[in-house]
Amino acid sequence: MKGFKAMDLVTRVENQIESEQLLRPGDSIVVAVSGGPDSVALLHLLFVLSGRWGWNLTVAHVDHRFRGDESAQEAEFVRELANRLGLRSEIAHLDVPRHIRETGKNSQVAARELRYGFLHQAAASSGASRIALAHHADDQAETMLMRLLRGTGPSGLTGIPIRRMEQHVELVRPLLRIYKSELLEYCHTHQLAYCTDSSNLETKYTRNGIRLDVLPYLQQFNEQLPQALNRLSVMMSAENEILDSQTHSLFEQYVAVESDFAEWSRNWFAGVHVALQRRLIKLILNYLSIESDSMDFLKLEQLRDAIVKAEPSNLRIDIGSNLILTREYDRIKLHTYVVPAGPYRYSLQRYQSELTVPETGVHLECAWFEGTLSASLQAFDKEGHCTVWFDADELAFPLTVRSRADGDRMNLFGLNGSKKVKDIFIDAKIAPSCRAVTPVIADALGRIVWLPGVRRSSVAPVHEGTKAWLQMKLHTKEGSLSPC
Repeated sequence: MKGFKAMDLVTRVENQIESEQLLRPGDSIVVAVSGGPDSVALLHLLFVLSGRWGWNLTVAHVDHRFRGDESAQEAEFVRELANRLGLRSEIAHLDVPRHIRETGKNSQVAARELRYGFLHQAAASSGASRIALAHHADDQAETMLMRLLRGTGPSGLTGIPIRRMEQHVELVRPLLRIYKSELLEYCHTHQLAYCTDSSNLETKYTRNGIRLDVLPYLQQFNEQLPQALNRLSVMMSAENEILDSQTHSLFEQYVAVESDFAEWSRNWFAGVHVALQRRLIKLILNYLSIESDSMDFLKLEQLRDAIVKAEPSNLRIDIGSNLILTREYDRIKLHTYVVPAGPYRYSLQRYQSELTVPETGVHLECAWFEGTLSASLQAFDKEGHCTVWFDADELAFPLTVRSRADGDRMNLFGLNGSKKVKDIFIDAKIAPSCRAVTPVIADALGRIVWLPGVRRSSVAPVHEGTKAWLQMKLHTKEGSLSPC
């Protein structure tokens, strides 16, 4: 009977992958493996299915250095597990305690920040388009209860998403409808060894307290509480999706937006359902790169009330986060304190070594190389948001460094056609104050090749045959490699 259930789990997971379109045939996938039973079961399940799906699996593990020898042993266990399966592995030993000391963040936030950063690096190095995570149905139930206790709104009750795009890689959770007991049984049936994390028993961590104390207590009143919480998550995800769709539709039809402000009619807004009013305010704040999720309910209601009330017809409210609400008769405007720089335009010639934009304090440093560079780009600084490499022979000179103009568009890697520069800023959550000082760099053909500190275009990438190399670096007046 146990063998039948274990084999049935393979079928259920495969059906989940197909129905949700989590993975596709031939995908390259990074599998996050901690060494615990959940991630070991996930890896084994995907390995079993990879034969007929043609997946290329890479095992990724992070040693957070929280538990000394125990953490090191887990890392070695995962390495050996990957070797036995004939899979490539990437093991990171990250000094999370040091990161905590330097940033002041709590241990869970700091660990997650570094862990996900490494997973994205592993995806980039292996050419993976997806990262598979081992969150399961019990994790979902714990998350739902944690959010309820903190006073979450409807969108928070969607729980952990089964899929989510992050930095152009999709995070997928094939086990989100599977319970821990089923995963433990699967490991037992297939004689899969796994590690036990001693810190999972420490109730000083909120999630552990929920799992070990709160959930068992509440199950006295409803034995099926985890299942009920998971059903609630599924229902709220569907309802949240339709409400989000309606909110975006209203936003696109009735809200006029620019990089640093949004404007709309008070009379129109007052006639919108209150649930959509709240969502519209949050969407507008997100558009302006203000973290609306950090705004508590009372502050959100104060803002909504100031918008919808009939009097006074003119007002100005400083609502914090560098944002002002103004109203002139029927027109409502949310805008930042930012005073945009005046229009500017400079030429950058081939072999020019630097250029400063006095209007914004931005400084561009250029380095030129001829011939074949040995050992590829590994000998140089890695390309990032503030450093970029071009094949100089594929650019049309002179380059132009200018202020942003309405209608600007840029071609991006992996995207057919072009995308509005305004939308690139929004998607990257670039604050309005940063948008105002970010120059646009275009070549003589009018192609935008780089938004320093934000994104580069698909124009003139370096390759094995590159003979003329241009490296550009962004510096700001503060001296950091960041536009803000």
